[in-house]
Amino acid sequence: MTTNSVKTVFNKNMAFTSTINGHELRMDTTAEDGGDDSGPSPKRLMLASLAGCTGIDIVSILNKMKVEFSDLNIDVDAQLTEEHPKYYNKVKINYSIKLNVADHSKMEKAVALSQDKYCGVAAMFKTFATLETEIIFLN
Repeated sequence: MTTNSVKTVFNKNMAFTSTINGHELRMDTTAEDGGDDSGPSPKRLMLASLAGCTGIDIVSILNKMKVEFSDLNIDVDAQLTEEHPKYYNKVKINYSIKLNVADHSKMEKAVALSQDKYCGVAAMFKTFATLETEIIFLN
């Protein structure tokens, strides 16, 4: 079994720095929540992790299918609950990509494989949120 570890230290005010495989990542919160806005909030980083996880899957799958593409963007919008602890209960992942019309079905398959089989972050999100996906094919 694989174990992942992250070391996190308090900086000041509301800011923390995590070290992940030698990479430093600063987290903070907005001034209205008592921080200095010196880094992204932990909840927003969850959305970035979701986009990164599914994005890596998509690129890997399309490369294996030998699909040429460009302009891949992944935007994630999420709704927080009103009560504490506030968590994401509804998430929408929008994939924008430019590729040949003949390859549209391959992109749809890549998204389905990522969401249903490969993306562990999406699998974790599905335990507490509804996930919706949309593909926007660019010209």
